[in-house]
Amino acid sequence: MKKIALFAIIALTASCITATAQNKKGMKKVLFVLTSHSELGNTGEKTGFWIEEFAAPYYELADKGVIIDIASPLGGQPPIDPKSSDPSSATEDTKRFDKDTELQAKLSKTHKLADVKQADYDAVFYPGGHGPLWDLATDATSSALIESFYTNNKPVAFVCHSPAVLKNVKVNGEFLVKGKKVTGFSNTEEEAVGLTNVVPFLLEDALQANGATYSKIGDWQPYAVEDGLLITGQNPASSKLVAEKLLNQLNSKK
Repeated sequence: MKKIALFAIIALTASCITATAQNKKGMKKVLFVLTSHSELGNTGEKTGFWIEEFAAPYYELADKGVIIDIASPLGGQPPIDPKSSDPSSATEDTKRFDKDTELQAKLSKTHKLADVKQADYDAVFYPGGHGPLWDLATDATSSALIESFYTNNKPVAFVCHSPAVLKNVKVNGEFLVKGKKVTGFSNTEEEAVGLTNVVPFLLEDALQANGATYSKIGDWQPYAVEDGLLITGQNPASSKLVAEKLLNQLNSKK
């Protein structure tokens, strides 16, 4: 009887391990790419990524079973825009992040962007903040990665300032955004935060200069645009909308 019970336990354990492995194999995997840039131009102030634009999409996807890895140009701890930690910027997702020691530990050990491969993921998502305007917008590794995702029929998603990373991305010799419907942090929103003359370029203008069909709604209102594999959101309030559209695309790909 003892031997039978032992065999039953072994069989059950093996079955559970196999089921877990199969479940993981079927799970979608998304790469998050964050900025490594911390200086807000010549102001002497700090910048980085915006917590809401990271936390809201992260939890929206992770809570639905999506596996998420995080990368940045330099690897390690990416800089957080201090203004996004202010109580006035708090949301339910940022409050959850503030208590999430496991995610904070994961965030402190981001992969180097040069070490990640498109083939390992089903989609890529770029949170915003002003930091990407200085590093990821001109990062050749980032541009090549986005092109690789796109040409391999995988969704590419961006929110707020992060559509800036599309500035130099080309597919078949043309800007990826050319003729595409997009949105992103608007000129009026940049003016409202007093950084029009600080940022290296205005996102709205840059997207239009590359041939995109740019649209927006009222400042700080949730708004996301989907054009095929390309998903963009206007501002921090649009973060979850972008994640929802991304999740729908992931679920539609079996």
